[in-house]
Amino acid sequence: MGARRPETRSAAGAAVPCDAARRIAQVLGGGDARVEHGDGWVHTRFTVGGRGVPLGVDVLADTRRAPVGIAFLLPGGGLNFAANFFTPRARNLAHHLRGTGLLVVGIDPREDLATAADITADWGLAAHARDARSVIDAVTGVLPLPHQFVGHSAGAVLALDLASTDTSHRLRRVVALDTTGPYTGDLAVRAAQSRTALQGLIDQGTCVNDPGLKGLLARAVADPGGASSVPWPPGAAARFTNAGLAHFALIRTSSLPGPTSWIYRQGFSAGTYEFGASPADDRFALDRTPPAVWAGATAALGSGLVPNALLRDLMSVWAADGTGYTIDWAGIRAEVVWVNMELGRGDHPRGAELIRAGGNDRVGFRVVAGYGHADPVWGTTAATDVWPLLTPA
Repeated sequence: MGARRPETRSAAGAAVPCDAARRIAQVLGGGDARVEHGDGWVHTRFTVGGRGVPLGVDVLADTRRAPVGIAFLLPGGGLNFAANFFTPRARNLAHHLRGTGLLVVGIDPREDLATAADITADWGLAAHARDARSVIDAVTGVLPLPHQFVGHSAGAVLALDLASTDTSHRLRRVVALDTTGPYTGDLAVRAAQSRTALQGLIDQGTCVNDPGLKGLLARAVADPGGASSVPWPPGAAARFTNAGLAHFALIRTSSLPGPTSWIYRQGFSAGTYEFGASPADDRFALDRTPPAVWAGATAALGSGLVPNALLRDLMSVWAADGTGYTIDWAGIRAEVVWVNMELGRGDHPRGAELIRAGGNDRVGFRVVAGYGHADPVWGTTAATDVWPLLTPA
């Protein structure tokens, strides 16, 4: 890969080569490797072919010590490893996990490197599970270490789904960060309705959803005071400013149109938004994640697209009415650490309850107050408020 092989130290102090990334890339047939060195770490990114669109894989290794385990990181819908777990660059969840002695392996959803035309009705949860499983099996085949699945949002559902069919004694933990298991009552009915709406879009040939966050944040940075194309709620003849629209979408996500916005108790980011006499007079602020971090994360995205088939299958899991995709909650035997955000997915513990009911008593569920959906990975205080909850002793 053109760079000096980094070294690590064994317990006895002897230098040993840190070649995990090379071995993983070799077994996966990875190409186009990019290597980045930091203080005590090395990050390697490469792509894996198959099904016409490559799959991005990231390996973050400590160069001072050999790993005691592996953390497979599964990003949320529309996100990739770089955006979801490796932002901000100086201090992020991936480095936190590396610091606990883990080799970090990020598995991007295939749509990150796809175009809208690539995405079909077959890109549902099962396809994502097959992609992730192909990487997990290859990595654990050459590095037979204890491992865990760490997922955020849609990636957390994927982590739970993978764990439900995983019988390996090396799978020790599943970390589900701000996601939802089955809803109950009216919310379960609403999930079923959203599933029907998404299937209707697929039937009409619309197989992809573009949340638009990448462009939204880019415009807010480049021209914050400029007029957006979105009507301003106090007066439809006016338009949000670009900065105002970005903040409104991040803070009040649940009020936005679309079949999936309602799943948030409030929004992507904790904050406040107050309308003024005109769009230019609106007052807004993010409480946990600075706008610059949001901009950096969205700039790191690939396509930013989400397959409607994936969203449909998520809604099936949440509706839990026996129609469409289901997860065998009783099949999850590893320890489960489930941490939700009060203003993100909120207090919906039914998934954790079903895992316990299946005979697994190593299940924790808790809700962190004052955090939005993305704040646990990007928030300035997440390292003290949230990350220690994900890596219990």
